[in-house]
Amino acid sequence: MTINQIAEQPPFTTKDGSTIRSILDNTNAPVQNQSLAEAGLQQGGYTERHYHKASEEFYFILEGEGTMEIGGELSKVTTGDAILIPAGSWHQITADSSKGLRFLCCCAPPYSDEDTFFV
Repeated sequence: MTINQIAEQPPFTTKDGSTIRSILDNTNAPVQNQSLAEAGLQQGGYTERHYHKASEEFYFILEGEGTMEIGGELSKVTTGDAILIPAGSWHQITADSSKGLRFLCCCAPPYSDEDTFFV
């Protein structure tokens, strides 16, 4: 049985510029097919526009408001919103609220820097 406490997971900055805590992935558990992380952006912060060739992603907004762009389409997002980012889709998220933005990110297959591509 694997149970990880988020507070015990060290934060790091991904290639896209968000601050991440890996909750469950192949670096801290015997995970093979997916990853779960908490991501955060300060007010006005944003991820660099990118895509993943292999990974399909879900974002789940825990706190704050932002703007999500997927494939050139923009939408406002807020606490409680779940967002599907298909593999191969260019995307970017921006924190619009004064308290920033905090969200869960699930990737299948698991997130990797090697599967993150920029312009």
